[in-house]
Amino acid sequence: MLDKLLELGEQPYSADDAEWDAFVAAHPQGSILQTTNWARLKNRFNWSAQRVWLKQDGKLVAGAQILFRSAALGLLKIGYIPHGPLVDWQDEEQVAVLFNQIDMACYENRAGLVKMEPLLWQDEMPPEQWAAFCQRQETMMLTDTDTIQPPRTMISDLRPSLDDILANMKSKTRYNIRLAAKKEVTVRQGTAVDLPLFNQLMTITGQRDGFGVHVPVYYKAFWEIFAPEQAAMFIAEFEERPLAAIIVSAVGNKAVYLYGASSNEERQRMPTYAVQWAAIQWAKERGCTEYDLWGIPDAPEDELEANFTERSDDLWGVYRFKRGFGGQSKRTVGAVDRIYNKRVHKLYQWRRSR
Repeated sequence: MLDKLLELGEQPYSADDAEWDAFVAAHPQGSILQTTNWARLKNRFNWSAQRVWLKQDGKLVAGAQILFRSAALGLLKIGYIPHGPLVDWQDEEQVAVLFNQIDMACYENRAGLVKMEPLLWQDEMPPEQWAAFCQRQETMMLTDTDTIQPPRTMISDLRPSLDDILANMKSKTRYNIRLAAKKEVTVRQGTAVDLPLFNQLMTITGQRDGFGVHVPVYYKAFWEIFAPEQAAMFIAEFEERPLAAIIVSAVGNKAVYLYGASSNEERQRMPTYAVQWAAIQWAKERGCTEYDLWGIPDAPEDELEANFTERSDDLWGVYRFKRGFGGQSKRTVGAVDRIYNKRVHKLYQWRRSR
């Protein structure tokens, strides 16, 4: 394998953006979190980015976009690879070459550790196989570390017809989608003008459901960078009053529900179901074959099904809503820390625990 890798790369993210994004879009583990635009977004919020990659016969075959950030007065500097690296995990020689590139990038950026969260599903690499793989790596690697991205999600198959997609949903969800239309809820696509409205709904939702939201400038930056080519906003209204809004993205054949919010008014009109159905139709029209509902409780499927009617803490209420859209529960292999400095890793763990 090594003699066929004609080119190794390590460079700032700004070079060869189109080639990189095409690689990400086509890769089976590709994600919006590995795109050039995601690096640009994070660059506005005190992250820097660098790519490493491997080419074979002039074509990208593996790579990683690494985000770097300093904290604790510069004492803590970490690398982070969200939904990456993008590599054939069964080809350990290819992995070793790419990891060497990652190590060099982290060394040059003086990072004490790099956290990886590959979009690699457990049904592709079972936990015991993943743990054994990590143990074989030369640099210290820890599995089962804290995750930043939700490791478990629901993914709906968009390949069937819209009628069949609707038929595959839970009966209550189909009912609520139709009820929203019957109760005169309309859905329109939002624009930059609607960002203050979106931020207002996010604030209401965060206060009601007890979770943190980004500052308004974050959603503004996201919209400026991703819309309209890679993102869309959908707003559900009744009598021109906004009731719910979501932002979704599409990269390659994958659509992802990223941000969602709703008001405390007219909830009986089921506006959150209406915006999701609009987003699913939008994604299918773009040629996406899957719709990722992005984040449910990290529990086995039998536990989820046994408890979702009783529990409402954490993401359990979210699961009750998302399961209705007929998707499949999937879990990634989780996060792994590649450690270069044990003291830095201990400081990182302490800060995360707080």
